[in-house]
Amino acid sequence: MIEVKGLEFRYSPDTEIVLDGIDLMIPTGNSVGIVGSNGSGKSTFARHLNGLHFPQAGDIVVDGLSVKDDSHIYLIRQKVGMVFQNPDNQIVATIVEDDVAFGPENLGLSRTEITKRVEWALEVTHMAEYRYRSPSTLSGGQKQRLAIASVLAMKPAHIVFDEPTSMLDPYGRDEVLQVMDSLRDQLNISIIHITHHLEELFHLDTVVALDKGKVVFTGAPLEFFKDGDLLTKLKIRKPAILTVTDELKKAGYLKSSFIPRTPQCVISELGFGVTASTLEDK
Repeated sequence: MIEVKGLEFRYSPDTEIVLDGIDLMIPTGNSVGIVGSNGSGKSTFARHLNGLHFPQAGDIVVDGLSVKDDSHIYLIRQKVGMVFQNPDNQIVATIVEDDVAFGPENLGLSRTEITKRVEWALEVTHMAEYRYRSPSTLSGGQKQRLAIASVLAMKPAHIVFDEPTSMLDPYGRDEVLQVMDSLRDQLNISIIHITHHLEELFHLDTVVALDKGKVVFTGAPLEFFKDGDLLTKLKIRKPAILTVTDELKKAGYLKSSFIPRTPQCVISELGFGVTASTLEDK
């Protein structure tokens, strides 16, 4: 579990507070979306979770280890992986499998263990077929999956994704979201996902909304989008897919409990005979 207790932070004494008394609990295996307008403190918060920033007040405890204890930082950074917006900033090798091996090698693991971790991480992220390729030849989605594989090879219990799909086209975005879903559902890894693509929140268990460094909402994605006053305050527009789905529910075409994760799943639920593989052509 990641426990955030009264977290406060500002970049210098004469600037406005960036994080103002944040309290949050993220159990292992849960997925949490962090949203808010620009300047709300999302990325600053993310960088606190594995000690890239340190609390000026309050604390963050990762699996019982406080980030304020310098002796814990090395282990905390193994437990909490980070995937950033631009995958090129995380690629360090000229061959895909060497990039995935970089982290485990720096942990001082045996060659046998490194090989096992590389094989496993490439399989989980569906990157095994690209193992001998240069990262420079990969698409944006493939590069981001490589970044995830490189983090995954460190065997983290939690992964923070700081707007990992913002530079991707819809196909690359879908690739990354599928991998994120499998990390939570199959590997029980906690996902902390910062995003401006609000439809991605339907892949997650919980939404946490920040406004001027404070938590102003914690709850399920559908509950978040039902709060019109809050959306107006945060200058957030309800995703089009949710508007369409709501109308289809009113008309009786969809069950009230249906959650619209993607346009493809809406079409599939309606039974139009269109699959994800043929949707792009249609």
